Amino acid sequence: MDFVYKICTKNELDNFREIKLWQGTKKDIEDGFIHFSNIDQVEKTLKKYYSDQKNLFLLKIKTSKLEKLIWEDSGNGEKFPHLYSSLNIENVVDQKEIIDSQRPF
Repeated sequence: MDFVYKICTKNELDNFREIKLWQGTKKDIEDGFIHFSNIDQVEKTLKKYYSDQKNLFLLKIKTSKLEKLIWEDSGNGEKFPHLYSSLNIENVVDQKEIIDSQRPF
């Protein structure tokens, strides 16, 4: 898979742009890895974890230079990409504001 996707708030994205090497969201830091989705999982992730939030962005991340990206079972038989290292801003190839949670991209 060439790309994975990360949902984050505008504040998280602003912080990421400033520091360039990101440990992820508060939840990511608590869990010990950065949570990603593949393109088909983005909408489900958005509905499950971000349905009541505003000012969200979807980051498109190139996977070829990610170290320690592991696809793991989420408990329902579906595998999600998890990054067990920092994310460099240079790996973000696109970002879009999420206006409508039904069609985030």
